[in-house]
Parts: sequence; structure tokens; C-alpha cells
Amino acid sequence: MFKELMYTGLGGALLLKEKVEEELKKLEEKGKINTTDTKSFLESLKTKGENEENRLKDELKSAIREVIEELGIATKKDIEEALKK
Repeated sequence: MFKELMYTGLGGALLLKEKVEEELKKLEEKGKINTTDTKSFLESLKTKGENEENRLKDELKSAIREVIEELGIATKKDIEEALKK
């Protein structure tokens, strides 16, 4: 389920990126924005997107760890330690 959620989010992000790039090209063609501004804006969006993705991944991992602990489910580490004994 997590993978499907991530793929959906990434797919949406890619569609949004394409749409933004199209609109920026239209503005460039009309002379309302220059190439430097466009590249800077796209780089800024990319950086913000990557930061947000990392933040969401960290939050999700933390939430999953909490659920595992609350349910008392053995982790891979727990199983490995038990097998060593």
C-alpha cells in the first residue's frame, strides 16, 4: 500500500511539473518571463519538492515504527537477535 501511495504522489508531482514547465514556456514566449527566471524557479520547486519528500518519508517511517511498537510486532532486528541465542 505504501508503494502505491508513493507512486501516486510521484505521478501527481510529475504531472504538475510538466504543467508548470508548459506554462512557463508560454510565459517565456510572450516575453513575460526570462529563461534565467524560469530555470531558477524550476530549480527552487525541485529543491522544495525533494525536501518535502524526505520530510514525509521520515514522518511515515516514524509513524510505522510507533505502530509496530504499539502492536508488539517483532522487527527484523528482534528476530535476528532471537536467532543468535
